[in-house]
Amino acid sequence: MTGAFFVVGGGAVDYRMLGNTGIKVSRLCFGALTIGPLQANLPLKQGAAVIDRAIEQGVNFIDTAELYRTYPYIRQAIKGRKDQVVICSKSYAYTRDGMQKSLTDALRGIERDYIDIFMLHEQESLLTVKGHREALEVLLEAKNKGIVRAVGLSTHHVAAVLAAAELPEIEVIHPIINMSGVGIADGSVDDMLSAVRRAYRAGKGIYGMKALGGGNLLANAAAALSFVLEIPELSAVAVGMQNFAEVDYNVRFFSQSYIPEELKQQVIRQPRRLHFEEWCQGCGACVAVCSAKALYLAGEQARVKTDLCRLCGYCGAACPMFAIKVI
Repeated sequence: MTGAFFVVGGGAVDYRMLGNTGIKVSRLCFGALTIGPLQANLPLKQGAAVIDRAIEQGVNFIDTAELYRTYPYIRQAIKGRKDQVVICSKSYAYTRDGMQKSLTDALRGIERDYIDIFMLHEQESLLTVKGHREALEVLLEAKNKGIVRAVGLSTHHVAAVLAAAELPEIEVIHPIINMSGVGIADGSVDDMLSAVRRAYRAGKGIYGMKALGGGNLLANAAAALSFVLEIPELSAVAVGMQNFAEVDYNVRFFSQSYIPEELKQQVIRQPRRLHFEEWCQGCGACVAVCSAKALYLAGEQARVKTDLCRLCGYCGAACPMFAIKVI
């Protein structure tokens, strides 16, 4: 469903309802992972300014997670307009106490008494959702109290999208989807599109992730973004942005505004890669958490298979030596 428009640069930012939640979001969602410690690690003022740049141009939807450690950036950016921005966060917690702490930390972190959407992070199937039942109950109770507006899950798995489509308590789904299928763990692009359509018919609010394949598709950014924008079931698409140029490019692209060639080239020339510091001790913690099977140990140090890497940065969060970054 298309909502109001915010005019920018000769075009208009489109807003859509997120399934049956009653929450209206901009089609361009600010993916906050890239500004934080797992990736660009921007200074607080600089990172908040990047978010502010997007909000000023009509973006009202921010995607984050407990893992990303970006609450301080968001808190700074939404000062004075806390109720004008839709925020989604996620947690890996699977126990009652764990999820309660995650929810409390999120509310304190963004300095707001509610959060719009809270998700079970990276679910794989109906079985993993059942394994997180205690945590899910906490979110459902929080929703009844008005602390959470909608409950959902994020996933790299087709199976989890299909499972969520059948679960009435799951209102929002955040699946990985891109034109090359980078990062889809258990199927093809067509498999994921079929699952998304099924979930949409069930009334779920759906917004995509990794449209640019974690940076792997930056050289074909126009084609990659066009692909996801042509999926009618996606109310929004989360795109990681870490500087003004990326914000300006994405806002203009999503609003079908004119994009100067200089801006196009500036964005295209920003490839990202996984970087291992020399003090990596080869403990294997990163290999264990990499669901893409992109990491391995060689010569007592971690290495990456670039063709499999999603550039999600989650391996960096698992590294006890802080030796891994997406740069």
